[in-house]
Amino acid sequence: MQVNPFSHIKMRRPRQGNTALNVILLLYLVVFYAPSIVSSISVSTPAELHASKGDTVTLSCTFTSTSRPTSKMTVDWSYRPQSGGPPLTFFHFSSRAFLPPDGQFAGRIRWEGTPAREEASISLINATLNDNGTYTCSVRNPPDVHGSPTSHTVLTVTPKAASIHFSDVAVLLAFVLLPSTIVTLILIARILCPKKKRNQSKAYRSPIEVTEGEEYGVHPPPKEKKASCCDLYMMDSEDEEGYYELKRGLLRMKAMLSLSAREPCRLGDVTVTSKPSGALHMGNTEEK
Repeated sequence: MQVNPFSHIKMRRPRQGNTALNVILLLYLVVFYAPSIVSSISVSTPAELHASKGDTVTLSCTFTSTSRPTSKMTVDWSYRPQSGGPPLTFFHFSSRAFLPPDGQFAGRIRWEGTPAREEASISLINATLNDNGTYTCSVRNPPDVHGSPTSHTVLTVTPKAASIHFSDVAVLLAFVLLPSTIVTLILIARILCPKKKRNQSKAYRSPIEVTEGEEYGVHPPPKEKKASCCDLYMMDSEDEEGYYELKRGLLRMKAMLSLSAREPCRLGDVTVTSKPSGALHMGNTEEK
């Protein structure tokens, strides 16, 4: 008679309630602990950038990773023009920066990133109108291989508006030439519109000296000078008073000369007569 060696082991069927509980526990572990097993990375850049021709543009790129950046971390920048076409990778970083040796961006890219600070930015020097397009930043940091490892930025470069830059020499010339020009204009105005002397003599010596037995010509009074608009504008109150007093004196002298021309004026033994030429004749009077 054959004896079964496993006859003492009793087989038990698993309970249905315990199986459902184990499945729920397994799903819980997968949902909450799977992200820690498979890490993810997130990259962000500005959606749009605007610059003027000739400017230095900073293409900002930051990332967040659950793993600390190591020597295996890589950064790639690619460019796609506005006209379309496949993207062109022009920059690569892996422990050190690999700048473009030729092409459109040769000599115009500068690495601005710091992996320890989760920075992967670059600078585009002397931007041109041909640089318009879409720039893509891609970051890989194993074991972070999932998530959003890329981000895009649209760059728009416009012509620079005309502007005036004042150098030190221009400012110095402005401070020197401007006052000199003003002084020159003032001097020219004074030359074209001379101002009357303030200390103008108000007493006039008579041109007639009466001497017995001699005849003198009486010089006519100086002609009255008409005041121009410039003279009246430059004249002050003191000059106006002297001007009108001189005018009144000339009028009185004209009146005296007109009276002497009509009838002789006798001054003692001297008779003053007027000749047609305007001269005065003075001589002794004798009784006939």
